[in-house]
Amino acid sequence: MKTSPTERRAEIAHLLKTRAKPITGGELSKKFEVSRQIIVGDINALKSEGYEIVSTHEGYTVDRAPHKERVFKLYHTSAETEDELSLIIERGGVVVNVFVWHKVYGRIEAPLNISTVDGVKQFIEGVRSGKSTELMTVTGGYHYHTVHAESEDVLDKIEAALNEKGYIAPEL
Repeated sequence: MKTSPTERRAEIAHLLKTRAKPITGGELSKKFEVSRQIIVGDINALKSEGYEIVSTHEGYTVDRAPHKERVFKLYHTSAETEDELSLIIERGGVVVNVFVWHKVYGRIEAPLNISTVDGVKQFIEGVRSGKSTELMTVTGGYHYHTVHAESEDVLDKIEAALNEKGYIAPEL
């Protein structure tokens, strides 16, 4: 499907706005018969035009604002990470990032943008592959997640479920 750059970008924007799930650069590359580098350039061009495109573990998606946001201070073991992330996703949240407060380095943050069960599985496979460890390991299990959801009610339900599991960090 050879198209001009303008037509291709318009079609990419349409796909991102109408598709419920993220779409990978590889999928876009095949569809439009261009390299992934061209797709990256298209995505950057669309961002400069004002599209709020987010890159996730699962591919590109459009930020579907408006959303509510809450930061949760959490504490648990590495063995409980999959459960924690799944709990948030299954109740309608998006795990935007993870960050820790290190006593020497200060705030250390990593984007996650996990919004599906498959995204949780990909993240868990990545950290369990042995190539890396979770950021929370540098602070003994304490960490923060910024979570987006469609309403305060959804965030309240996520918080209640995290609290019920004992994942909300105790106030010191």
